[in-house]
Amino acid sequence: MYLISIAAGVLVGVIYALINVRSPAPPAIALLGLLGMLMGEQMVPIAKRVIAGEPLSSAWFAKECVPKITGVAPAAPEPLEKT
Repeated sequence: MYLISIAAGVLVGVIYALINVRSPAPPAIALLGLLGMLMGEQMVPIAKRVIAGEPLSSAWFAKECVPKITGVAPAAPEPLEKT
């Protein structure tokens, strides 16, 4: 997925250069905007939990929100050892 994403970005950059068009936003600003969008998407589930009176634990946030913001799946729980 990461390679496809970077390849698409490079392709768009080449096309922009060939037709002498500048990127619509400086890269740092565009990336911050994307991060803001990802964070904003998580405001709805947080608001729903607050309205429902459910707790906002760091474990819930790490499990439900962080993977959607970072794109990294949460770690699988450690298996219990048999004794």
